[in-house]
Amino acid sequence: MKSINFLLVGVGGQGILTASDILAELGLQTGYDVKKSEVHGMSQRGGAVSSHVRFGPRVYSPLIAQGEADFLLAFEQLEALRWATFLHPEGTVLASTQRLPPISVTSGNGHYPELAAVREELTGRAQRAILLDAPLVAQQLGNPRVANTVLLGALSSFLSFPIAQWEEIVGQCVPTRFIDLNIKALHMGRDLVETENR
Repeated sequence: MKSINFLLVGVGGQGILTASDILAELGLQTGYDVKKSEVHGMSQRGGAVSSHVRFGPRVYSPLIAQGEADFLLAFEQLEALRWATFLHPEGTVLASTQRLPPISVTSGNGHYPELAAVREELTGRAQRAILLDAPLVAQQLGNPRVANTVLLGALSSFLSFPIAQWEEIVGQCVPTRFIDLNIKALHMGRDLVETENR
C-alpha cells in the first residue's frame, strides 16, 4: 500500500482538529506509520484551519504537496476552493455545503461563489467531487457540532477500514456524553454517500 494523503480544511470551530485526530488514530491502530500537521491560524475568530494527515507503510513528511492529496475533506465551500490545487487528479473531494463567508465578503469587498460554481470547479479538479449538506444532517441529529463526523462517515465509505473500527476510534476521541450522537452522525454520513452512489 502506498501512503494515503488526507487534507482537512475549514474554519475555526468546525471540529477539523478532532476529525484529523480520529483519522490519524485510525491509521495508527491499523499499524501504519502516521504523520500529521496542523495550521490553526485565527481559528478562534473563524479563521482558516487546515490539517494534513498521511499514513502508509513509511511516511517521511507530514505535509502534502500540491497535487498530491488523495482526499480533500472540506468543512466549508470556500475553503474547498482555496485548497483544490492540492488534489491529485484521481483524488476525491468531500465538501460540506456550509457557507461561512470571510470578512472580505461580509464587508462587501468580496464575492462568495454560488454552489453550482463551487461544484463545477471541484469536479474539474478531482476524479470524484461530492458535496454534502452535512450541517442539515447534524441539525437533524440535534447538534450542529457533529457535522465533522458526518463528513468522516462519508469518507469512511471510500476506505477499507471496518465501520466498527471507526466507531471505536470515534468513541475514544469525543466526550463520553457525545459518543452515541457521533456514531449516529458517522453512519448518516456514510449512508449519504452510499445512497448517492447506488
